Amino acid sequence: MEKTILEVEKLCFSFSKDKQLLNNISFKINEGELCLIVGANGSGKSLLLKCLKGLLKPTSATILVNGEDVSKKSKKRRTLFGLVFQDADSQIVGQTVEKDLRFGMENLNIQESEQIKRIDEVSILLTLKDLLKSRPRILSGGEKRRLAIAGILVMKPQIIFMDEPFANLDYPGVLQVLKSLLLLKESGHTIIIVSHEIEKIAAHADRLLLIEKGYLIANDIPELLLDKLPKHGVFVPTTQGKSVPIEEMTWLKH
Repeated sequence: MEKTILEVEKLCFSFSKDKQLLNNISFKINEGELCLIVGANGSGKSLLLKCLKGLLKPTSATILVNGEDVSKKSKKRRTLFGLVFQDADSQIVGQTVEKDLRFGMENLNIQESEQIKRIDEVSILLTLKDLLKSRPRILSGGEKRRLAIAGILVMKPQIIFMDEPFANLDYPGVLQVLKSLLLLKESGHTIIIVSHEIEKIAAHADRLLLIEKGYLIANDIPELLLDKLPKHGVFVPTTQGKSVPIEEMTWLKH
């Protein structure tokens, strides 16, 4: 039986009274789902993640996590939701991969034995075990993105947010990150991804949210929305004038 992990009702946000940037956005996400949020540039996708995370304060919203109302608990939401930013370098602070993974846990005074356990689990899952003593600055783009994901994962968030996880990566880097995302999904993690590169990930998404000018205008399984996306500024690869079948929208061979 599906279990709702995140429920958002009538989320609104604006920087000023003159212009509302997010308008009455409502949706539900089930535990273990991979949800893809798409829309044209400036539609409000990244703003939505920041409002949910607690980095920006919604004008109004009801936000439930596992049935608990955390709408007015931005500090708690920062713990419940892990956000991997588009620029991985901005999240990497340690002099080695291991020290970077320890950074957040040390700030929370997590016991040494628990730190070791989490680092071991996450570094194996994301294939970072052999890089623990490496300096982050020598890592490839894909390795840095995986380290940023790992740095969030060791904090044990309820939901992982990712903002453009494939940005500025070469082909090997995209494959590394995509494989990591699928491993997280297979291990039961709930993931919400903002991306305009749907041809790399859509085949693996359980749900697709389409945002336009701050409004949520569609929420369904990806294959039912593909033909609508180009009309709303979202690139969808085509062949012979038709959208590429959803099962082919991945950079991994099935």
